[in-house]
Amino acid sequence: MLYIRLPVLAFTLALAGSAAAQTAGFKQVVSTPNAPEAIGPYSQAIRAGNLLFLAGQIAIDPKTKQLMKDAGIEDQTRLVLENLKAVLEADGLTMDHVVSTSVFLKDLNEFGKMNEVYATFFKSAPPARATVEVARLPRDVKVEIAAIAVRP
Repeated sequence: MLYIRLPVLAFTLALAGSAAAQTAGFKQVVSTPNAPEAIGPYSQAIRAGNLLFLAGQIAIDPKTKQLMKDAGIEDQTRLVLENLKAVLEADGLTMDHVVSTSVFLKDLNEFGKMNEVYATFFKSAPPARATVEVARLPRDVKVEIAAIAVRP
């Protein structure tokens, strides 16, 4: 029985290694100076095939590099979505290509205000969305949004 399992395990590991090698060339970093630089070991976005995975954006003005920490949830949401839009544009996409978002709020009581601004960016066929309240966000902002887009 051990003899049968070892070749299967070796074959599985060989396939995994081959897949990892293919994946290294399969993903491409997407970045733009029109959105905040990554503040850690991550990319603004990664394209894998026809999918674009956008890192969570917070309310940092890409021109001044200033954080809008004390701004209201509406202004922070607007800037976050503008930053996501800039990353999408760097890959030739628009907000209409977004199929899913993850919204992280410091205070779920501000959901309505965030949602009003959010709706202005996704007017037709809005993406699927998960919204959660979190204990804390990077640099103590009020909102962070990540997204997934698809190139047709």
